[in-house]
Amino acid sequence: MTHTRLDLTGLKCPLPALKTRKALKTLSPGDLLEVHCTDPLSAIDIPALIQETGDKVEITERTQAHIVFLIEKANPAKAAATLRE
Repeated sequence: MTHTRLDLTGLKCPLPALKTRKALKTLSPGDLLEVHCTDPLSAIDIPALIQETGDKVEITERTQAHIVFLIEKANPAKAAATLRE
């Protein structure tokens, strides 16, 4: 299991979600992706992306200027089953 940090501070919508999607494609199931954003729309866009991909996300920190997400890459078979439910 790896833990990758992705610094997307200063980027505006839709770049944080697009770069998060790209980074998730390189991970293996169980790997963690820590995403740091400053765009307030990321609080909507990244959870929506994760719902689409079937991975797991939680906002671990949120201030007026900073949002940190911790995303766990799901097993593709489990993600597909979750999306069907």
